[in-house]
Amino acid sequence: MERFTISLDEKLAKEFDRLIRERGYDNRSEAVRDILREKLEASRLAREEAPDCIAALSYIYNHHERDLAERLTAQSHAHHDLVVSTMHAHLDHDHCMETTILRGPTKDVHAFANAVMAERGVRHGALNLVPADLNVGRKHRHGQHRGHSHLQGGPDHPYHVHSRPKS
Repeated sequence: MERFTISLDEKLAKEFDRLIRERGYDNRSEAVRDILREKLEASRLAREEAPDCIAALSYIYNHHERDLAERLTAQSHAHHDLVVSTMHAHLDHDHCMETTILRGPTKDVHAFANAVMAERGVRHGALNLVPADLNVGRKHRHGQHRGHSHLQGGPDHPYHVHSRPKS
């Protein structure tokens, strides 16, 4: 672990300590590490240096829109290599919300998300991307558990994704 010291003026330090309390951090170091990770991930995405990602695409749509549900389902099936799971919720008489978990090449995830959000009848879409080095091809076993892949996110971000064998 590498250590460094920073100096903050009193006002900034108090605001930072308030933020730490609000978010439930035990100490400043944990908060600074999370802020640095967030900024580094955003920078990797902005520079297109994050070839792979895990993402959540959330969108609200009018379920009365002609054939929209079928079009959205068809898009998910056409991109089964990216789509991990979709959760559907009924918001009111006219609107539904779906959140789709995606995993794969960042460029492909962006293209899929843009296509879904551009569908006629889809309202209020948002994509939350997390850069991750996907080692999907490196499968192995732990004891009695099924084979699975590990996702590499750096030393402080161990991802562990279990996948079912294809039938």
